[in-house]
Amino acid sequence: MNKDLIIDVKDLGVEIALLEDKQLVELHQEKNETSHLVGDIYLGTVRKIMPGLNAAFVDVGHEKDAFLHYLDLGLHFNSLDKFTRNTISGDAKSVFIETMKLEPDLEKNGKLNNVLKQGQIILVQIAKEPISTKGPRLTSELSFAGRYLVLIPFSNKISISSKIKSVDERNRLKRLIQSIRPNNFGVIIRTVAENQNVAELDADLKNLLSKWDVIYKKLPKTLPPNKLVSEIDKSTAILRDLLSDDFTNVYVNSAEMFEDLKAYMKTISPEKVDLVRHYKLQTPIFDQFGVANQIRNSFGKVVTIRSGIYLVIEQTEALCVIDVNSGHRSKSSQDQEENALMVNMEATEEIARQMRLRDIGGIIVIDYIDLNLATNRKILYSKMTELMSRDKARHTILPLSKFCLMQITRQRVRPVIAFDLSEICPVCGGTGKIKSSIIIVDEIENDLKYLVQEQNEKNLTIILHPFVHSYLTKGFFLSKLKKWERTYKTKIKLLEDNNFSLLEYQFLNANKDTIKL
Repeated sequence: MNKDLIIDVKDLGVEIALLEDKQLVELHQEKNETSHLVGDIYLGTVRKIMPGLNAAFVDVGHEKDAFLHYLDLGLHFNSLDKFTRNTISGDAKSVFIETMKLEPDLEKNGKLNNVLKQGQIILVQIAKEPISTKGPRLTSELSFAGRYLVLIPFSNKISISSKIKSVDERNRLKRLIQSIRPNNFGVIIRTVAENQNVAELDADLKNLLSKWDVIYKKLPKTLPPNKLVSEIDKSTAILRDLLSDDFTNVYVNSAEMFEDLKAYMKTISPEKVDLVRHYKLQTPIFDQFGVANQIRNSFGKVVTIRSGIYLVIEQTEALCVIDVNSGHRSKSSQDQEENALMVNMEATEEIARQMRLRDIGGIIVIDYIDLNLATNRKILYSKMTELMSRDKARHTILPLSKFCLMQITRQRVRPVIAFDLSEICPVCGGTGKIKSSIIIVDEIENDLKYLVQEQNEKNLTIILHPFVHSYLTKGFFLSKLKKWERTYKTKIKLLEDNNFSLLEYQFLNANKDTIKL
């Protein structure tokens, strides 16, 4: 499978498209003014304790206070809190956590009001971006993600990705990390670390430790609410997380970002630095690679699949419902059960793509076409499980119910991506109601009167719908048109246009220029 990353840099921000075999599967948007991104670390102030929720609201500078649940404090909160208090107070011994004596782990089933108090200053990390009317979701279990490793302060645990299967490789990696890891820093070894040498891992670890250095250097001089460490920009983060052997090209239309990405690629994977390419053509980059067209065809309420099958996607704040419809495929000569299975299987591929593309999170319910055989429902469930294995977001898929409903929960980290592909109706102006056809002639006459008497226009031409044209010219000498010419003492020409709606019309002056009213 070929993967291409297309990066469109604009004045207002950056849009990033991930193509798999030229098909759009992920779309990321990053506006220049965007703040409170996942991974950012803030110094915040506890604004309100909510004992009933076992949670607190924390001021991190967002218009809505951020939410911090007791379970998101993390096992090492006591050590983090001690470090924060000592560093803010200027205790020099607290600067190096390698020599700190770690505090006991937090109780798993404790009460937040026994740990935090109103007005307390705490270090927090954005776990979920602000969504709809809600503020950010926070965690105090700080982590720094790199290309090969994830660094976790106040821990001494080494974890290895379960996708690394070789026992010898797991043992090798664990020994390497144990030899270079500072005391009181835990490490998670990511899948891409497999078969990497110690120099690569050590460089990644030092880069992550430098982010921690920024925190304890800024902390004594910072007043809450304030950002201490920013996550890398989305383009670089996607390169870091998605770069694999089947990546083909990274195209970017900005010379500045091209140099930045090339420099970053040299640090994480020097042998692939030539994958980053500067796009210089005049054609917009999304148009050149077919991304713009795929966006137009993929983000409506109704998504049509080439074979005639279509999906209806209804999104609410907490729930997304996807309805599968067979379209003209229902006319197939195959028996009903086999045809339903084929429709459902084809729809499943598009549904899995849509969840990644729109970044749909929360609870997702899919209403498939009924399947009577349990074996067919199992085939469909296996197909969805296979397709969702490519999805980086955490998810859980339940087998189909007897009503052929599938329930999925998918990690919700940021707002669902949505494009408004609708246009304002030229007839109703977006209200959903149009003017009565009875008054259209009166409206034309009012505009005609204004143009002749107030603007001194002569020899006007009116373009309108054929039905209205027929009505105004009916009777010739006694027609509305002749009456207007006699009343306003000017020559009026009518032209009919089939492309005009019934209530649409346009005036042209003597030079055949459009008159804007």
